Amino acid sequence: MALLTMGLTGCGGTVGTGTTAVRTTAAESPAPAGETTPTRSAPPTGPNVSGCFTEQDGKIFTHVRGLPGVIAGDGPVGVVISYERRGTVCSWRPLSDRLVAAGYRVLLYARDAGLLPEDGAVAMGKRLAKEKGVERLFLVGGSIGATASVPAAERLGAEVAGVVALSGEIDKGDAAALTVPLLQIGSEHDSYGGAESMRAAEAAATRSPDNQVLVIPGESLHASALFGSPHSAKVLDTVVAFMDRHKG
Repeated sequence: MALLTMGLTGCGGTVGTGTTAVRTTAAESPAPAGETTPTRSAPPTGPNVSGCFTEQDGKIFTHVRGLPGVIAGDGPVGVVISYERRGTVCSWRPLSDRLVAAGYRVLLYARDAGLLPEDGAVAMGKRLAKEKGVERLFLVGGSIGATASVPAAERLGAEVAGVVALSGEIDKGDAAALTVPLLQIGSEHDSYGGAESMRAAEAAATRSPDNQVLVIPGESLHASALFGSPHSAKVLDTVVAFMDRHKG
């Protein structure tokens, strides 16, 4: 399946010297009389991924052209997360933290603009599979990352335990070829990966042994935007329950 190449968003910083996100410790309104003004936390100075993952969170690595990634957690089941076109590694931290707490080993990476998203997901899957103690993999993606994760799972073969697609437009041919469990999550009115396209992929994925769809009604939230919404707990719970059921 032909996929468009995607440019890196603002979360594709380089290790150590890339642009980092500065996080504040409090709201930046003026301090009341007699109180000190809160200060910003210093951005990381060591190896990091866009300022939101550091060596305290996991193992920082570099891949093609020196782009950074992180492997967090130490469980026997790995998860590769491929973010959406305008998403960031940082926007997927809520899912990463939840999965690490549930015992999974999670890889997130800054994408290369010159690499097909499917090829990137395959490369990261192979990389994570080589980590000591990793026995199986899940591929998780948002939007174009979700679209690419299905054919990537087919290419990686038996080591893949399942695919989780958030707001993905999955090609019917790829869905039909999929032989591992598939979970699709998205908003009813999303223009990419909405209810209609998810149902079409569900109907095509006849070889998938567990073929689930979670539609958030009345919403147009896209991919990682779900994590910052009132539906976040339901989305995260559904992903973890799906993985726990199929991790082997």
